[in-house]
Amino acid sequence: MLTDDQPKIGLRERKKIKTRETIQQNAIQLFREQGYQETTIEQIAERSEISPSTLFRYFPTKEALVLSDEFDPLLIEYFRKQPRQLTPIQAFRQTIKDAAGHISTSQRRAIRERMELIMSIPELRGANMSQTSETLVMIAGLIAEREGKSSSDLAELALAGAIVGAVLGAHMYCVQHPEADYIDVIEQIVAKLDDGF
Repeated sequence: MLTDDQPKIGLRERKKIKTRETIQQNAIQLFREQGYQETTIEQIAERSEISPSTLFRYFPTKEALVLSDEFDPLLIEYFRKQPRQLTPIQAFRQTIKDAAGHISTSQRRAIRERMELIMSIPELRGANMSQTSETLVMIAGLIAEREGKSSSDLAELALAGAIVGAVLGAHMYCVQHPEADYIDVIEQIVAKLDDGF
């Protein structure tokens, strides 16, 4: 995913991104067609026209085929660019708005498909909760960096937890409301958090 202010990436890197996207799309399609448990790494690799060892270079686990995306670096970059006068929640809300313009319609559909799979498959829900803990720590670190505090401070961890909880609420809402746009719902729920509900 390119933004206007990022340097252009080379052909080799573009090919890697395309291969990664193809593998993930094929995996999700197979999971939907056959079921998560019934689909093997070998089947995904065959459909993607690569070897299983190549697949594992892009996705180290079967769960990563659904859980992984390229959005965290983009969100971190936008969060760090937000004006200092914004509160951390306001900065996060603006980050979502800024990043949303760089997420295509097809990427939004892919996010929805991944979230639906995550919420419907127990193994993926469990792996997602583990990843969510890592995301909470990452957000606490960004808030602490912005506030000039420690990421282990209770206030920073609690605020990061509130943001992560709001995003989890958006996940659940979108699963129950297929017509809803996932990115828009996150922005709306963070706005509610900013307003103190």
